[in-house]
Amino acid sequence: MSGIRAQQKEKTRRQLIDAALGQLSSERSFSSLSLREVAKEAGLAPTSFYRHFSDMNELGLTLVDEAGLTLRQLMRQARQRIEKGGSVIQISVVTFMEFIESNGNIFRLLLRERSGTSAAFRAAVNREVRYFTLELCDYLQQANKLNADVAFLQADAAVTIVFSAGSDALDVDKDDRQQIALRTIQQLRFIARGAAEFSNRSVKSKT
Repeated sequence: MSGIRAQQKEKTRRQLIDAALGQLSSERSFSSLSLREVAKEAGLAPTSFYRHFSDMNELGLTLVDEAGLTLRQLMRQARQRIEKGGSVIQISVVTFMEFIESNGNIFRLLLRERSGTSAAFRAAVNREVRYFTLELCDYLQQANKLNADVAFLQADAAVTIVFSAGSDALDVDKDDRQQIALRTIQQLRFIARGAAEFSNRSVKSKT
């Protein structure tokens, strides 16, 4: 019975998380949601909320953690697609734009809370962005044989550009999103060439 109860508890918790995400939009931020609204959307009594989260802040931090994990998992999938052949940058950007199209509310959460009024939320989002950047840094270092400093600079610049492009792509049509993707691919290629050149010069200066 304990296993069944644990499964039911996790299912209810998931309902609350999905209900909160489902109410986010270009007009509504997480800070505008109330506990009662989230519980009602999940089909639960408000008192049931407290069995899973102490307050809305805890729910929000959970959403940020999930958003960051979802994004990192997505880019890992992109790297698996890259292993089958194709442009690293192009596949990565296309995969990211697919994420924006199907998970816009998740990305909105990261964007808004990164510059929001809650210090705890800002710290949580910055932590997730840093995880994402460091994971990309490790990949670039290994795949392109870059030194750690150059790989980090490239990863940091790439994440900044991609997040900005994601913000632009949130509420546009398919054609505009495709143009944003093409622009982003070109920008990332410029950075990649610069990183490779800088790394080569660094190596030559040491020989």
